[in-house]
Amino acid sequence: MMNNILSPLAAIRSHSVSVLLHSHLLTPFSSEIRLLKQHKPLSCRPFWLKKRSFSVFSKMNSVGASSPKEFPLGLDVSFEEEYSSQSSLLQDFTSIPTIDKAWTFTSDGGSQGMFSMSQPNILANKKRRYILSCHISKESTNAVSFQWAAFPIEMSNVSMMIPSPSGSKLLVVRNPENDSLTKFEIWGPSLVEKEFCVPASVHGSVYSDGWFEGISWNSDETLIAYVAEEPAPSKPTFTTFGYKKENSTDKDCGSWKGQGDWEEEWGETYAGKRQPALFIINVNSGEVRPVEGIGKSLSVGQVVWAPSGEGLQQYLVFVGWPSDTRKLGIKYCYNRPCALYAVRAPFSNIEVHQSGTNAANDVSPIKLTQSISSAFFPRFSPDGKSLVFLSARSSVDSWAHSATDSLHRIDWSFSGTPTPDATIVDVVPIVMCPEDGCFPGLYCFSVLSRPWLSDGYTMILSSIWGSTQVIISVNVISGNITRISPGDSSFSWNVLALDGDNIIAVCSSPVDVPAIKYGSLARKASLEASWNWLDVSSPMSRCSEKVTSLLSSRQFSIMRIPVRDISENLTKGASKPYEAIFVSSKTQSRNVCDPLIAVLHGGPHSVSLSSFSKSLAFLSSLDYSLLIVNYRGSLGFGEEAVQSLPGKVGSQDVNDVLAAIDHVIEKGLADPSKISVLGGSHGGFLTTHLIGQAPDKFAAAVARNPVCNLALMVGTSDIPDWCYAETFGDKGKSNFTEATSAEHLDAFYRKSPILHVSKVKTPTLFLLGAKDLRVPMSTGLQYARALKEKGGVEVKVIVFPEDTHAIDRPQSDFESFLNIGVWFKKYCK
Repeated sequence: MMNNILSPLAAIRSHSVSVLLHSHLLTPFSSEIRLLKQHKPLSCRPFWLKKRSFSVFSKMNSVGASSPKEFPLGLDVSFEEEYSSQSSLLQDFTSIPTIDKAWTFTSDGGSQGMFSMSQPNILANKKRRYILSCHISKESTNAVSFQWAAFPIEMSNVSMMIPSPSGSKLLVVRNPENDSLTKFEIWGPSLVEKEFCVPASVHGSVYSDGWFEGISWNSDETLIAYVAEEPAPSKPTFTTFGYKKENSTDKDCGSWKGQGDWEEEWGETYAGKRQPALFIINVNSGEVRPVEGIGKSLSVGQVVWAPSGEGLQQYLVFVGWPSDTRKLGIKYCYNRPCALYAVRAPFSNIEVHQSGTNAANDVSPIKLTQSISSAFFPRFSPDGKSLVFLSARSSVDSWAHSATDSLHRIDWSFSGTPTPDATIVDVVPIVMCPEDGCFPGLYCFSVLSRPWLSDGYTMILSSIWGSTQVIISVNVISGNITRISPGDSSFSWNVLALDGDNIIAVCSSPVDVPAIKYGSLARKASLEASWNWLDVSSPMSRCSEKVTSLLSSRQFSIMRIPVRDISENLTKGASKPYEAIFVSSKTQSRNVCDPLIAVLHGGPHSVSLSSFSKSLAFLSSLDYSLLIVNYRGSLGFGEEAVQSLPGKVGSQDVNDVLAAIDHVIEKGLADPSKISVLGGSHGGFLTTHLIGQAPDKFAAAVARNPVCNLALMVGTSDIPDWCYAETFGDKGKSNFTEATSAEHLDAFYRKSPILHVSKVKTPTLFLLGAKDLRVPMSTGLQYARALKEKGGVEVKVIVFPEDTHAIDRPQSDFESFLNIGVWFKKYCK
């Protein structure tokens, strides 16, 4: 995560020490503080352990008595060297860069590539973002050359970068910090051509979250539409004489601002974010206008310009999420109803006047998708005749927070006003139960801004296929789907950009760092399309010799796990085997097995992919085998498998994990006395269920922001509907209420891990984000305190004061996995 390991335990000290002291957790967890009787000379210790953190010693009054060494809170003296060695290794893994996005531009003699990358900066506790450019020369069908720039260029304080359609301009957005202004920079090939500053009175930060986020250039590159926070509403002003009638933004030492009415937010990661709204900036003048006609009850995002004929009114198409009542959490929640809307764009040279029509109605948005409950990621075909979009209608209708997607098309007319009664054509339907080896349905979490091949109707997408991510092509006219990443590859593939009819992708596995691949379209004699995938030498794929050596000693496979105890009422899709990714040493003997960590994803309607994870690769390199379980209810296996889990959480998913563990034990790949478990969110729900329902099976456990008590979570979470959907299944939607009944609270409790807490014997580490709105830390603390109260179980809790549900701030992520590695070493080796 950083270039030198200045302070892995400075992170431990700054977070866990201060939190444990200031949140009064010192007494309940005082078993983690030990008196030191023997220690190495201070000069022999790693320099990051020399800092003074906390002392449990009283001053010694005897003349000549030496002061005992102070030791960091929560650090076991016997594992000091383990902290040191593991932190050094973890640093090597976290410093591996991540490839976030890529763009291509046509140029003489080939094309130009631009890659946006990131790398954790632990000292600053934020991501370092930079750009690496290259020249691409397509030499033949079987050869391509990337000439990389000598060094990357850091993009400090840059929120977003968006090339114009022609590639001749680059928009750079810098969101405000503190009281600064939002900045828009228009870059040409060699210089900044224009810079505009937008005051907070016009709008707040531009949304760059990947969901509401939307920035779109119009076709002649004179206007840019984007999504930003509405300007802050005025608040009441008070003085020593009471309320001040004349509102003012001026700072006055004789007055102060009140709070005014509280406004609903969109939950986890959106705390403090104001309503997303549409704006347009004129690239020539810098003038910014809000898009009129959109009511406060509609949150907007993902805006694109609609094609139009010359001299006709221009329209914007955007996604709108209604929020007439409560805004339930939207992060990772695809079950929020949404629709596509069209609205007239400002700055138009065409003024539309209709006699007898109210002017307000002229600017009202037109709902394009009346007949479907979900529509997002709108993309116009190159000829402008088709509007294609994804839908999560299965999620909206079933209330599962993520499920199988579908793809749809609306035929678009250049002339006239968009109509709300347009016919919606199903291009890729929801797949209920795929045949073995066949397309399992669409599971897309992003779509390129320009996903089209030159024929104008072939769309390139990344989608989940079992435990892998693959690249597929979709003919939006016929609906034909082709898997174009290698069919025999167990690696995960993700499309980054298109270079004409070629694809730039990133490919990785649990034991292979991300590498750039170049897909070249070829034609066979029968005219059936085929793809050649070429390796691209890239500085982004390099890592330390230590990491390279460790990864080369590991291997992985994707296992199919038969369902145990198939009942008659299961659907066909729910009766099929599920999958687990098994990572192990190449030299592991059946007689002596490495300790096994069962890794469990959250959701539960999510998936663990066969892609590279720095944190899991770190754990694997410590000589652990990993069993990464995609229990039934995971994505990528068809809709019947997804819908088999709601109503059965805490039983079906728990049994699937136990069956997967038994599967590798029976194959002689794991020692039953050295099994541990790691999970976050719903994976933490499973972790704490497993150590209660199978108390003799696990040597150690780690739970990150776990769901431990649904009865407590339902009244405090940003997604109380999740508790109902997963507890009551298809009755969850009709049962949902903000005023939870005693009967429902009892049902929640009986589904929860805390029901089994009295049986737990497993040493358990809890990692909690204090600003988690999804699974508030109170549920994890309650469970940890209950374990402590019953006694006989080693418990350790680390709270991260500034982290949300993901615990992904660089310092927190580093400290988390350092403690996870040491915890497992302590109890599983």
